[in-house]
Amino acid sequence: MKLPDTPFTRLNWGDIPSVEYPGTTGTSHWRTFNSGELRVRIVDYGEAYVADHWCDRGHVLHVITGEMVVELANGHELVFGSGDSFCVSDHGDAAHRVRTSNGCRVFIVD
Repeated sequence: MKLPDTPFTRLNWGDIPSVEYPGTTGTSHWRTFNSGELRVRIVDYGEAYVADHWCDRGHVLHVITGEMVVELANGHELVFGSGDSFCVSDHGDAAHRVRTSNGCRVFIVD
């Protein structure tokens, strides 16, 4: 990920509209800021959310509250809770998907 030329930008997440995205089960709500190819998001994954696709895009993700399970395409599963983060590139065997039991809020840069 290379950050594009972006002026200093203050983000007030409460002013950014929330967009609902359904999963296989449950829903997620995204507040998204875009600048060129840069995408910065606050995502609220609801209870019993299961992603409806495998994602192979690189991310930096930080869990703000709650807990999520990240399933990797190779079968490994990792649990992330409040304060945990991960980085994954969009090259190689990075396909992953998310699920939650009780929901969580995350900050994502990709």
